[in-house]
Amino acid sequence: NYSYIGISTVDMNYQLAQASGTNVTYGVLIESVVAGGPIATSGLRAGSATVTIDGSQYIAGGDIIVSIDGTKIINQDALSTYLVQNTVAGQTVHLGVIRSGSLITVTLVLGTRPLA
Repeated sequence: NYSYIGISTVDMNYQLAQASGTNVTYGVLIESVVAGGPIATSGLRAGSATVTIDGSQYIAGGDIIVSIDGTKIINQDALSTYLVQNTVAGQTVHLGVIRSGSLITVTLVLGTRPLA
């Protein structure tokens, strides 16, 4: 079973960092959280403000995932690859998260990816 965390994310970049008021230019920004999903019960926060960058809309202000179990996560591809190669449903992982400029660690029990 593939592990599942239940979020919609976007890759962090310089423009998004500026719009979010942070200096973190890597990692994945949590735009939204799936209700009842693993992240929803972890206390991680989704974005709250819509910003437009180069004609595209993003939901800024959420937590930024920058590592899993000590492995640096630079973008969505790295997050997906790590989850597929190194985790299973039900496993506990430690996420390194930037919130309001501070690095916090959040413990998360991975769920099972829904079939649909």
